[in-house]
Amino acid sequence: MRGTAWGMVIGVAVIVAAGCGGTADTTPTLTTTSPPSSTNVTTEAAPAAQPRSVKWVDLQPGDCLADPPPADPAVVDVSVVDCGQPHLAETYLRAPIPVNAALDDVATRECATGFQHYTGAAATTGGYTTSYLIDSDQDRTSDNPYPSTVICLLQGVKGQPLTGSARR
Repeated sequence: MRGTAWGMVIGVAVIVAAGCGGTADTTPTLTTTSPPSSTNVTTEAAPAAQPRSVKWVDLQPGDCLADPPPADPAVVDVSVVDCGQPHLAETYLRAPIPVNAALDDVATRECATGFQHYTGAAATTGGYTTSYLIDSDQDRTSDNPYPSTVICLLQGVKGQPLTGSARR
C-alpha cells in the first residue's frame, strides 16, 4: 500500500501464520514498517569546493589564490579557491594599461585606485599589502595604446592566510 508521494510503504503488517500442514510449534511472525519520522532528517554539509587551476593571465576580480602570486615567469597556472577558505591572495582589479617608461608608477596608481573601489578603504589601511602581475600582450604591429593588463592582488600584510573576501 502506498501512503505518501514518496512511495514509502506505510503501516504494512505481514503475518506469517502456520499454513496447511504446519506443525503446532510454528509461531506467527509480525513485521511492521513505519515511515521515518520527519524530525530524523539528516543533512550533510556540502563538501568544500576543490581548488581549480587557471592561468594567472585569466584571473578575475574576486578570484582567491591558494598560494601567493607567482614570482617565477615560468609559472603559468595558479590554484584558485573559494574566498571563504583560507587563501593567500585575492584578485581585486584587472585594468588595461599603456606600456611606457613609467610602467611601475602606472600599475601602482591603478592598483591603489582599484583597491579603494573594491574594498572601500585606502590602500594604506586595512592590514593588506598589494602586488600586481602584468600581462603584456604587445603586438608591435597594431596601434593599441593599452597593450597590457595589470592584475592587482591583495595579501595579508604579514603574509598570513586570509579568510573571506575583502570586497565591500
